[in-house]
This record gives sequence, C-alpha cells and structure tokens, in this order.
Amino acid sequence: MSALFRLIVLVLLLEAMFYLLLRIYIRSLRRERLEEIWDERHPAMAGNNPQRAEFVRKAMVGYDKALKSRLLWLVFIIPSLAIMAIVWWVNWQ
Repeated sequence: MSALFRLIVLVLLLEAMFYLLLRIYIRSLRRERLEEIWDERHPAMAGNNPQRAEFVRKAMVGYDKALKSRLLWLVFIIPSLAIMAIVWWVNWQ
C-alpha cells in the first residue's frame, strides 16, 4: 500500500512539474506572438511602451480562458488514467 502511495505522489509531482513548464512555454509563445501582432499593426510604436504592454496583458487574460490553455490539464488526466488502467490490468491477471 505504501508503494502505491509513493507512486501516486511521485506521478503527481512529475505531472505538476511538467504542467508548469509546459504552461510557461506555451504562454511565452503566445506572448511573443501578441508582441509581433502589435508591432505589425503599429510599426511606429514598436518596442516597449505602455500601450503595447496593456494590449498583451488584456489578450493574455482572454487566452487563459481559451480551450488551448485548458487542454493543458490533460497533462494530469491522461497519465493518471493510463497508470490506473495498467494497475487494474496487472491486478486482473
């Protein structure tokens, strides 16, 4: 029983670490894309300025509610279901 508990804790820690790293990476890609969009639309105001920062901030708030952002939770669900299925299948044998 303690081995199962250790497995659960280890898997959850690894999933959490992978989720955080993946979330940071995907958000940084989105942020870069938004900055490029701003620079294309406003070539005279390219670079760091308050309007650009506000544009990116508002767009990122909307991005957090998007499907792509929510699909990251599959990082927790799919491996957990796979491990549960393997444990069930091994115990059924």
